[in-house]
Amino acid sequence: MDLWFSEVHTPDVKLSLRTAKQLYAGKSEWQDIEVLDTPAFGKILILNGHVLFSDADDFVYNEMTVHVPMAVHPNPKKVLVIGGGDGGVAQVLTLYPELEQIDIVEPDEMLVEVCREYFPDFAAGLDDPRVTIYYQNGLRFLRNCEDDYDIIINDATDPFGHTEGLFTKEFYGNSYRALKEDGIMIYQHGSPFFDEDESACRSMHRKVNQAFPISRVYQAHIPTSPAGYWLFGFASKKYHPVKDLTRKAGKTPAFHRILHCKLTCGGPSCCLSM
Repeated sequence: MDLWFSEVHTPDVKLSLRTAKQLYAGKSEWQDIEVLDTPAFGKILILNGHVLFSDADDFVYNEMTVHVPMAVHPNPKKVLVIGGGDGGVAQVLTLYPELEQIDIVEPDEMLVEVCREYFPDFAAGLDDPRVTIYYQNGLRFLRNCEDDYDIIINDATDPFGHTEGLFTKEFYGNSYRALKEDGIMIYQHGSPFFDEDESACRSMHRKVNQAFPISRVYQAHIPTSPAGYWLFGFASKKYHPVKDLTRKAGKTPAFHRILHCKLTCGGPSCCLSM
């Protein structure tokens, strides 16, 4: 039997992947969770019918999420990850010996266990002794933080269901308060390629602009994302992503200065930086 998985991106566009077999299907308190094995992308994780990541391309998202702020902040010690139950972002963060504390706030314990079983290479980052997982609501956790973190990464899934509150003015304002005086926030900005999504991306950028003095957008190409095109938000109290790029960027794993500058200036994302 010829099996396919399809994710609807717009009324006229779908992402369809040939599927070898279904490895897991379950429902947590928060969401439907599915793991499929595909010939083209290896194992893929699906939440509520949407592809979260695949074996083949998740490294792009994880590395672009982590290496940019780590290349800019001169002395990060404490990082907070909102979401991140798959462990991919944590796995990249653990490459940095200077980090002393990595806190992950993930409400869905079942998601963590599924990823430990089916995506062990990514989930291995959760076992680092510097990592602490808090199984609770991210927005509620942030409300109790003030001047605590050097970097905050919003690694939550798309803004629907239980994660909707992580893409609001309140969330960005609380993130600002939770950061130290020179802190940086990174958040997923979505894909603006289709008209249906562009206005949401602009709205998100305006909200962040109201909370942070420095707000920029950078981009990466991720094949399983809508149109294969994904934006990341960079918001900072003090540091500019290009002007304040530190010397350590050249030594950053899988990352270098020229790539960083191409990511954070120029290209279609600049229209969102105005």
